[in-house]
Amino acid sequence: MMQSISLSCLILSLVVTVLSKGNTDCPCDAANFCHCSSMHWEAIPSGLPRDVRGLNLSSNAIQIVTETDLQPYDQLQTLLLQYNAIHTINDGSFQPLGNLEELDLSYNNLSHLSSAWFRNLYNLKHLNLLGNQYLTLGNNSLFASLSSLRSLQFGNQDFSAIQKLHFESLERLNILEIKAAQLGLYEEGSLAAIKQINHAVLTVNIQNLRALLNDFIHSVTLLEMKDMQFGDAADVKAMVILNDTSIKYLVFRNCIITDQSASRLLEIFQTYRNITDFILDDSTLYGTGTASPVIGDDPFSVTTAIINKLHIPKFFLFSDLQGIYKLASNFKNIACIDSKVFLMPCAFSRSFSSLQYLDLSGNLLSDNLLASSACAFEGGGAWPILQTLNVSRNLLTSLRRLAQITSGLKYLTNLDVSQNNFGELSTSTCQWPKSLKYLNISSSQMSNITCIPPTLQILDVSSNYLTVFTIKMPNLTELYISNNRLSKLPEGMYFPRLFMLSIDRNKLNDFYQSDLDLFPQLTTLDGRDNNYLCSCQFLSFMHSHTIALVGWPDDYICDSPSSVRGKRIQDANLPPLVCHKTLIVTLSCILLIALVAAIAALCHFLHVVWYAKMTWAWLKAKRKPLKNCDREICYNGFVSYSERDSEWVENMMVPKLENAVPPMKLCLHKRDFVPGKWIIDNIIDAMEKSYKTVFVLSEHFVRSEWCKYELEFSHFRLFDENNDTAILILLEPIENETVPKRFCKLRKLMNTKTYLEWPTDEEQQEVFWDNLKTALQSEY
Repeated sequence: MMQSISLSCLILSLVVTVLSKGNTDCPCDAANFCHCSSMHWEAIPSGLPRDVRGLNLSSNAIQIVTETDLQPYDQLQTLLLQYNAIHTINDGSFQPLGNLEELDLSYNNLSHLSSAWFRNLYNLKHLNLLGNQYLTLGNNSLFASLSSLRSLQFGNQDFSAIQKLHFESLERLNILEIKAAQLGLYEEGSLAAIKQINHAVLTVNIQNLRALLNDFIHSVTLLEMKDMQFGDAADVKAMVILNDTSIKYLVFRNCIITDQSASRLLEIFQTYRNITDFILDDSTLYGTGTASPVIGDDPFSVTTAIINKLHIPKFFLFSDLQGIYKLASNFKNIACIDSKVFLMPCAFSRSFSSLQYLDLSGNLLSDNLLASSACAFEGGGAWPILQTLNVSRNLLTSLRRLAQITSGLKYLTNLDVSQNNFGELSTSTCQWPKSLKYLNISSSQMSNITCIPPTLQILDVSSNYLTVFTIKMPNLTELYISNNRLSKLPEGMYFPRLFMLSIDRNKLNDFYQSDLDLFPQLTTLDGRDNNYLCSCQFLSFMHSHTIALVGWPDDYICDSPSSVRGKRIQDANLPPLVCHKTLIVTLSCILLIALVAAIAALCHFLHVVWYAKMTWAWLKAKRKPLKNCDREICYNGFVSYSERDSEWVENMMVPKLENAVPPMKLCLHKRDFVPGKWIIDNIIDAMEKSYKTVFVLSEHFVRSEWCKYELEFSHFRLFDENNDTAILILLEPIENETVPKRFCKLRKLMNTKTYLEWPTDEEQQEVFWDNLKTALQSEY
């Protein structure tokens, strides 16, 4: 039974291990870097891409790294295993990783370190071993094979010993960090083997500090003391050794100092001949600044002091620092940031006779306190050659007052007053330093700005509430007006020298070449993230613009119309009907005119107008009421003939018929039509009053329009009244093919009726006249 349970446990353990190793749900980016942190894995997964270049396995539950875990990933360049529970690494675990450049094993449970781990890592540049459980670096040269190593971090809270053999093969490092607050043994000369260290970070006990500093004197450029406590003057005495050194930058980070240690440190600073920058970052000062260091008159090398996030529990009791006024004249650059500074005494400000850069950002300066610090109430004289002043993130409320305070700084060229609360301005006249070139008043709750010095070359008014900006600035070269409420570009005529305009995150709808042309020197425009109305004109301009647009094309998105909302302006296109209305209307008109012309031409060719006239006349005739049921016959015949055949009709046919026995009466349009009456009505009346209609056919007849009407009306009578009223006289031979198609009725009559043909023989002419008389004789 026990064996069965043990077997089941073993199988379950194997299954969990396989599942944990085979789970490959971590994402890999385009650079083949797989992000697998915080996934609760207990082993390195085996299902990752074989060509993975970077692997982040931090914050998992990995305990063991075996020789086969990393074998598939021989292309790895970065391996991050920090914050796991690793307590065992087999000697050959990293052997396949000949391309590895960064290895982070920090904050695991490694109780010892082995040089075998690094035997094949010839390309390794960054190694982090901080925060494990080992007490020493071993009994041999741990880093002997790491010839390319440039960054090394080791040690932990209990680390106890450093020996020479540990660093024999290292000659040059960019970063060396040692965490050994409980260091018990330091073999002097251990770190001297490293000939060059750009940045050394030390967390060691005070007892071994001097020995370590002695080995760093001529190899380190930036020396950082981290997480250390300097409670009294004796704790900083080791710093005396740095009076002649290669170190340029001295940093105290997250340290604890007191009035006594600070006072002694200032005395030591006067002995330095190479250190130029002192940085106190995120540290705590227990005291009120009452210590009085012994200050000499000789100059020293430290000219820059940066104090960032200095916590002074009793800052409200802090003294005016009169004891160090003499030191002030040596400094060129001072920064005291986020440290609750509310006042710099006027006498102290006047002591900074060499100060060129002053940063008091993130403090508690009000208008009056800044005025007092600048000696505005005492005739001036503060910071006499100051060029750059940063008082951003304070409690300033009046831009006009600020201008007045700084007006006495005749060398001031750069002023940063951003993230204050200036609000509304009540005046447009301000007295600024004439030398001012750069002004930053961003994020200052301003809805209008008029109090601006005309001498500026660079102005930053970003993140306010501006809707317009119309200040004339003849020298301005760069304008940053991002994150405001502008709906159009500023008037370029006010900025003749502007070459850079940043107007991103506003409410711009569009801009055009005509707007840009008002800026004669503009070369770069940042117009990202605006509410662009992608009209046809705007899209056309943007698709062909020549100005350099920052962020183009990815950050230029259409806001309207809805059909292109969310699309990049570069990819947006509107339908041709929207963009070319004028052209389309013009083309439509042209096409309509062409169509009308074509229809007119077709109608002319097919004689549609003629047929329409004829139809109208016929319809009118059909609607005309009959006067009597029986027609009144006045003529034997109505003669339809062409004017060109009038000689034959009038000189031959009329005399022959009207002088016959018995005489016949003919209706001729020249003689018998009623004057002033519509000709169509005359034709209809003549046909209705005639027994017959005589058509004198010739080539001239088929060309006559009126003959056509007469023929048509005669044809109507033939079919509508079912009579035989038409007499055809063929004056000359006419071929059917020569008769125009519109004379379809004539063609039909010629095919269905017998016609009289005028003979040329005189003997036959008598027969012709007799036949015609017979046809015209009426029965009334």
